[in-house]
Amino acid sequence: MQVADPKSRLWTQDELHQMAELGFFEGQRAELIEGEIMVLSPQKASHYTATDQAADLLRQHFGKGFHVRMQGPLDLGPHSEPEPDVAVVQGSRASYRTKHPKTAVLIVEVSDTTLRNDRSRKASLYARAGIADYWIINLVDRQLEVYRQPQPDVTQMYGHGYGDATTFTLGQTVSPLASPSVSLDVGDLLP
Repeated sequence: MQVADPKSRLWTQDELHQMAELGFFEGQRAELIEGEIMVLSPQKASHYTATDQAADLLRQHFGKGFHVRMQGPLDLGPHSEPEPDVAVVQGSRASYRTKHPKTAVLIVEVSDTTLRNDRSRKASLYARAGIADYWIINLVDRQLEVYRQPQPDVTQMYGHGYGDATTFTLGQTVSPLASPSVSLDVGDLLP
């Protein structure tokens, strides 16, 4: 008799959508990360405020040809559909009536309780997807972490990481890679 260890079952986007339609996640936000369904904890007021504030600020500075999405899914393959807090994508809202974007020029995650996950799992996933500009609004330390230069990195969860990580604090400014003429005050991103 052969003995086999149990294996994890990876979920797909289609299965996640079917479960949602059946009411499995009623009143909850769920995202698919490399086949694992992550149920997100309820947002604190400061988290929602920072997300809303970042989306508003980015809408002011990214004009025609870009769409700023708040907590909308990204299609990163059959086993990954994360819902970043804010994503700046090319195109208009109408460009995504029938499908989710497959990439973004900037992703912003707001972190308080999810800081470790956003720095590791999410960073590796976004780097593997080639997201060139990934920001974490760190509510714990009241700073902005900017990750750039996605590259292969076998030490990271999904085999990719960022070659450049810079921390910005109150009083400093940052420019998105996709709009380098824009200068954003870090204080305007923190509630």
